[in-house]
Amino acid sequence: MTEMLLVVAIAGRRAGLPATTVNAVIELASVTPVPRAAPHVAGLAALRSRPLTVIDCRISLDVEPAPADMVRRAVVVEHAGHLYGLLVDAADDIVATVAEPGPLGADPGPGWRRVATSKVETEAGVLLLLDLAALIAGPDRSLAA
Repeated sequence: MTEMLLVVAIAGRRAGLPATTVNAVIELASVTPVPRAAPHVAGLAALRSRPLTVIDCRISLDVEPAPADMVRRAVVVEHAGHLYGLLVDAADDIVATVAEPGPLGADPGPGWRRVATSKVETEAGVLLLLDLAALIAGPDRSLAA
């Protein structure tokens, strides 16, 4: 069965999000930090008068932070009744899958292993499929202690 995926780039790696989960791709004018929030929660923003929790996908994946001057996009998704803006380095295109998802195969690395459910062949090449809930939840900091 063909599925449409939004192609995103995070820390130099391309991945896919099911297009049916994406409400919009936007540039955020401002993000208000939230005291005591988890490190991967960049803050809050407003989208059409609705609160949007902004998640920094690089920090959620436990990879290097984005350069301060990098323009990033927010992929707006709804999860468990809440709006989230997933900060990604780029959101390229929507592509169709050409095969069913398969196992990851080679280990993509610790952060990616936690959020990548499988890999799939698309019109744009092989992409990791990302788990929204895992990205939003962020890294398990208790493991780092």
